Amino acid sequence: MDEFWALFAITPWEALAVVVSAVAIYLVFLVYVRLFGARVLAPLATFDGVIVIMLGGLAARVILMDVPTLAAGVLGLGTLFTLEATFGQLRARALGNRILNQAPTAVMIDGKPQDAALASVHLSRDELMSALRVAGIRHLTEVQLAVFEPHGRISVLRVGEAIDPELLEGVRGLATRQ
Repeated sequence: MDEFWALFAITPWEALAVVVSAVAIYLVFLVYVRLFGARVLAPLATFDGVIVIMLGGLAARVILMDVPTLAAGVLGLGTLFTLEATFGQLRARALGNRILNQAPTAVMIDGKPQDAALASVHLSRDELMSALRVAGIRHLTEVQLAVFEPHGRISVLRVGEAIDPELLEGVRGLATRQ
């Protein structure tokens, strides 16, 4: 019976190790996402989905240590949610948003892919074309602007209507558009 209850228990030192591990892996993950871009969070290909699953498994193993218990899992999840809420508050401020998130990036302008911008966000032309097809684009000339967003998705704005300049504030790779 003691073995059963041991599945739910955690010592104070183990609790501290779970919290420290969760904070450390969260911060390392933030740094890697900042270095490698939001591309890693937007599974555009099967391989990318596999990588995201592996990252989750690796993080869980690091946070929960050798013998995961219910208490360690609850504490680890609670720590991650607390960190996410805290960093969410930081992202809500202009300076925090600039530090924690990459700027949205114009990857196609007036129907022309922007190769340097694609490279800077680690996106291939094939992935851009796939996103355009998903958006219902039939001809490249239909695209006024495609923007790789901080969350890893691509927004496609079509030719034909003026774009409100406020929507373009902070988009990297754009000259002032009227």
